[in-house]
Amino acid sequence: MKNFKTKLAGVAAAVSLSVGASVTFAADTIKVGVLHSLSGTMAISETTLKDTMLMLVDEQNKKGGLLGKQLEAVVVDPASNWPLFAEKARELVEKEKVSAVFGCWTSVSRKSVLPVFEELNSILFYPVQYEGEESSKNVFYTGAAPNTQAIPAVDYLAEQGVERWVLAGTDYVYPRTTNKILEAYLKAKGVAEADIMINYTPFGHSDWQSIVSDVKKFGSTGKKTAVVSTINGDANVPFYKELGNQGVSAEDIPVVAFSVGEEELAGLDTGPLVGHLAAWNYFMSVESDENDAFIESWHAFIKDEKRVTNDPMEATYIGFNMWVKAVEAAGTTDPEAVQDAIVGISVPNLTGGLSTMMPNHHITKPVLIGEIQDDGQFEVVSSTNGLVQGDAWSDFLPGSKDVISDWRKPLACGNYNVKTGKCSGQNFE
Repeated sequence: MKNFKTKLAGVAAAVSLSVGASVTFAADTIKVGVLHSLSGTMAISETTLKDTMLMLVDEQNKKGGLLGKQLEAVVVDPASNWPLFAEKARELVEKEKVSAVFGCWTSVSRKSVLPVFEELNSILFYPVQYEGEESSKNVFYTGAAPNTQAIPAVDYLAEQGVERWVLAGTDYVYPRTTNKILEAYLKAKGVAEADIMINYTPFGHSDWQSIVSDVKKFGSTGKKTAVVSTINGDANVPFYKELGNQGVSAEDIPVVAFSVGEEELAGLDTGPLVGHLAAWNYFMSVESDENDAFIESWHAFIKDEKRVTNDPMEATYIGFNMWVKAVEAAGTTDPEAVQDAIVGISVPNLTGGLSTMMPNHHITKPVLIGEIQDDGQFEVVSSTNGLVQGDAWSDFLPGSKDVISDWRKPLACGNYNVKTGKCSGQNFE
C-alpha cells in the first residue's frame, strides 16, 4: 500500500500543475479532456492513465502539435464517484470545449458518462477491458472485449485441465455481465452448473478470509479448479494477500485476473502470487522495438525508472494516436468528421504489430496470457496467432448473438439485428 499512497501524494501537485499550466497556453489551442479518478478506490489504477495522457500530449506538442495548434490537456478528478463522472464529463465538453475525452476505467463510470457524450455529440476514448454488450457512435473502445480477454483466458485454463470455475468479481456491471457471458460459454462447453461458483463483493472490499476459505472448499473435490477474477480496484490488495495467508498457490487453484496488471502488482508482495495469471493484450515484458521506445519515453517523462507500464496505458497510447491520425485525415476536430475518418485507421501497438479501428468502434489486438513472476512482471505463456477483432456483442447470449455493430454508412448502426433487419439502438440520423 505504500506504493499506492506514494502515487496519491503526487496527485494534487499534478492536477495543480495541469490547471496552472493552462493559463500559459495561447487562446487558440486544441483541448483534450482527461477523465480519470485521482482519488478514491480506483486511483490505484487510474492515476497512471492521467500521467500517460500528459506524456502523450507533451510528445505530440514537441512534434508540432496538431493542425498547427498546440494540444492542451484538461485534467479533472471524478474521484471514483460514478455520478460525478457524468458531471465532470459535461464540464469538459460544455465548459472546457474539449475536442475529445480520454478516460473512465470501470464500466459503471463509462455507463454514467455515455448519455452525456451522446447528447452533446462528443467523443470518448475508453482504454480498459469491458463486458461488451454496448456500441455507441460516440465511444471508441480500445481496451479488450470479452472475446479478446475473458473467453481466451477460459480456453487457456480449460486446456490446462480446469473443470471447476470460480467467477469472482466486484459487484457492478462489468463483472456481472462478463460472468453472465462466461457462465453461458462454460455451460455451452458442457460444464455443469454445480461446477460453477459465482461471488460478488463491493468496491474496496477488505475482508476476504471467509471467501477464500469457500474457494478452497469448492476446489477440494478432486477436480482441477481455477478462479476467474473480475475483482477491480484496491480490493485486489487484500484479496491476493489472503490467498497467500491461506496458502492458495497457483498449483492448487490458479487465479486468472482481468483487472490486475503491473501497476496493481507494484504495491504487493508478489512472492506468494508467482504462477497466478492475468489475461491482457499487452505486458510490459513484451519484447519489441515499439515497447522499448515507449518504456524509455515513460521513464524519462515520469522521472522514475521503477514505474511500470501496463495494458490500459497501451490502449490509451493506441487510442490517442488513432485520434491524432483521424483529426489529421479529417482536417478538423469536429466529432462527426473524426468518427467518420477514424474507421480503418491503423497505428502501431506495443507488441510489434498494427492495431486497426474497426467499423464497430473496437480495435484489433493480440490476446496474451501472462504468468506472475516474483519481480512483479509477467511471463507470456500463451498468445493468439495474430490479432483478434473486439466484438461489441457476445455470440453466447441469446439477445446478442444476432446483433452486429457497424458505424459505416449506410448501415450506421450499433445494434443491427441481422434476423429482423432492424436497428434497435442509437444510429446516425
